[in-house]
Amino acid sequence: MKDPLKARIWLALLTVYIVWGSTYLAIRFAVETMPPFLMAGVRFLVAGLILFAWRRLAGDRPAVKIEWRSAAIIGFFLLVGGNGSVVWAEQHVPSGIAALIVGSAPLWMVTLDAIRPGGRRPSGRTILGVLIGFAGIVVLIGPGQFTGSGGIDSLGVAALLLAAFMWAVGSLYSRHAPLPGSPLLGTGMEMLAGGGMLLLLGTLTGEWQQLDLQAISTQSWLGLIYLIIFGALMGFAAYTWLLRVAPTPLVSTYAYVNPLIAILLGSLLADETLTLRIVISALVIVSSVALINTSGGSIPRAKESAHQEAENN
Repeated sequence: MKDPLKARIWLALLTVYIVWGSTYLAIRFAVETMPPFLMAGVRFLVAGLILFAWRRLAGDRPAVKIEWRSAAIIGFFLLVGGNGSVVWAEQHVPSGIAALIVGSAPLWMVTLDAIRPGGRRPSGRTILGVLIGFAGIVVLIGPGQFTGSGGIDSLGVAALLLAAFMWAVGSLYSRHAPLPGSPLLGTGMEMLAGGGMLLLLGTLTGEWQQLDLQAISTQSWLGLIYLIIFGALMGFAAYTWLLRVAPTPLVSTYAYVNPLIAILLGSLLADETLTLRIVISALVIVSSVALINTSGGSIPRAKESAHQEAENN
């Protein structure tokens, strides 16, 4: 292939699309019988230790103080503010609604990227693509959930809106933060820092008193294992690498596809009905991805990328 970086970016995107789309269901299973912050903290500490030890043994240079500081900041925004808010909210809000609200992250990302000093100004087509993608999510879930007697927990909704905003801030910060040249080493550091903060948050909120190992179901254990191996090791590693080499609008399209994957898995694994509305929303979401990809959010050629040294090794 003439442009191997382009192929690797699309492979990483597909990984994020499919794997993270399935984590909504895995989180729901895990928090059924596990305290949310402790569960998330264990998830990222285990995954972080694996990544960090692997890359150090493979010969990656030790991180310096400023790189650890950046990893801690990113871990706070992405894992504590972003993922931590989602796992807490999924105790109170259905996973489909969670997928819809977290789908606002691309709106935050493009907006924040446009207003920050030296940021990327989106084209009209990029803005249109973002809005079409969000409309597709609304069609997917159904606006009726937000009117009448939907019974959506207001605190859960607020937590999910916070998650989307924090994820956008952390994602944009990570694009320019001083980090190790090895993306996987940097990811392991972010997971270690974020996982430690999540355990601290669980401690401060009294979750150790709620923890009963004998009461944890097999389904919750399997959900946690899936989140560690696929959601953290595969999905998060692919995402943090993409933030270094691909444009913000393109990377943010995961938030459009993930809800679709979540709904499809719900249909296959939880006997949820596959409706015409889902099919229509799928067409809208795919169209938004194509529009963003051809409007200044397209994949850079390898020779034009400022982060060639950050490719997976």
